[in-house]
Amino acid sequence: MNNELPPGAAKLIGGAVLLFAVALVISASSYVIEPGTRGIEVTLGKPATEVVPEGFGWKLPFITRVQIVNVKQRTVALKADCFSADLQQVSVEVSVLYKIPEDSVVAIYQNYSGDPFDTLVAPLVQEALKETTASQSAEQIVKKREAIKQSAIAAARQKIQKIGDIVQVVDIVIRNINLSTEFERAIEAKMVAEQDAMKSRFTQQQTEIEAQTAVIRAKGEAEAIKVRGEALKLNPGFIRLQMVEKWNGRSPLVVPGGVGVSGSELILPTGRIDSSVP
Repeated sequence: MNNELPPGAAKLIGGAVLLFAVALVISASSYVIEPGTRGIEVTLGKPATEVVPEGFGWKLPFITRVQIVNVKQRTVALKADCFSADLQQVSVEVSVLYKIPEDSVVAIYQNYSGDPFDTLVAPLVQEALKETTASQSAEQIVKKREAIKQSAIAAARQKIQKIGDIVQVVDIVIRNINLSTEFERAIEAKMVAEQDAMKSRFTQQQTEIEAQTAVIRAKGEAEAIKVRGEALKLNPGFIRLQMVEKWNGRSPLVVPGGVGVSGSELILPTGRIDSSVP
């Protein structure tokens, strides 16, 4: 059995091995930084002070690696169990929007393992929420969501600044505030009582307005009757004129005499009046 290689086979194998080695070296010597991320060159365990930007680059093969750090704005859900000023347990569910500034990438890598949210952002935001809710009653926490949010953001940023301001808290969105079932029922009962009181006050005001309107109307009618009576007293013939004008010509009409006159002064004829008689 002939184990000898065909002529030229050894050169082909050697060339393939060389190409593979070259490709391996090129692969180990290059890197690509994706958009929204930054890189840190770590050579034999020592990170570089300069941040590697997006794009393609070269590095020392086998002894240098590139650590990728995400600098995009991210949103992470967080829950904080707090207590209010009136010692009510309050569970606050929030969404924290944060990002890593580019000039903090190296510090984040050196001081915090993995994503800094769990080891840095979350504890500080939870602490800020607890401090904020502790200064308000449970009822005010429910009513003043925006004020609680702004206070928590300010407190979280202040705490992060104390350790170097290496993470930027963009916003905190309060998704839900949960109170104990008993306290929620108490708040609901209080709101119903306040609405009933407002309704009662409105009904009372409406009744007072209607009563005032009736008094004004009655005073107006009394004044009108008084004026009318005085006018008739000064002009006694006016009422007699109205009676004559309103007589229908069929019923007997007896007009009383004027002032100081006894009996009837005028008796109109009864019976049907023939309109054809002039």
